Amino acid sequence: MRKKIVAGNWKMNLLQHEANELVNKLVSQEVSSEVIRIVFPPYLYISELLNSTSNLAIGAQNFYPKDFGAYTGEVSISQLKDLGVKYVLVGHSERRMYFNESNTFLKEKVDSALANDIHVIFCCGEPLEIRDQNKHELFVINQLEESLFHLSAEQLKNVTIAYEPIWAIGTGRTASSQQAEEMHACIRKSIIETYNQEVGDSISILYGGSCNPSNAKELFACPNVDGGLIGGASLKAEDFYAISTSF
Repeated sequence: MRKKIVAGNWKMNLLQHEANELVNKLVSQEVSSEVIRIVFPPYLYISELLNSTSNLAIGAQNFYPKDFGAYTGEVSISQLKDLGVKYVLVGHSERRMYFNESNTFLKEKVDSALANDIHVIFCCGEPLEIRDQNKHELFVINQLEESLFHLSAEQLKNVTIAYEPIWAIGTGRTASSQQAEEMHACIRKSIIETYNQEVGDSISILYGGSCNPSNAKELFACPNVDGGLIGGASLKAEDFYAISTSF
């Protein structure tokens, strides 16, 4: 049975006292035990937040795929493991866009995280020009093929996929629940064709395109949408709770 997941990506937001206040509110909320909730704070707050949560997992937004070395300013996957981090984001559209992370580099990050027994939430999605050319399915499948599909079936079961319709984020255009379901179904189909039905049925696929309290219930009702990777709404405890109870 696929896991229901609501993951909050805080990005480069919140000061320390704000992060603490938000987590305190989140851990006090009563949410179904069937829903896995994860938040991805800035590095600075991970250590303290890990020690103050029980029903809320703390993940890392990024890492460098080496255990140690002369990589000034970076944080290694082994350092995150040592803290007790269980989840990492890989392939977020902002990392691809602003920091030029290629499919090949993301493959290295995926391998590094899994080798350290850390669960990967792998982001994929197409920009506006690709969507307008009707090449979005091929584009997203290529991302999966170049960064994920070298994994064994057992390894892939430690990966959650998050589909980000980049064309619908900050462009004034919105993605309908039907468009979200179509892409989630396409992703699942590609997993089934590459591996098998059992693997395809076991992988959770999250929607990462402006999911909020007003549309979460409709999105989560889609057959192939197993939760959300939440941006701005994850910075408000009430909104994150509303989304987490929308299944």
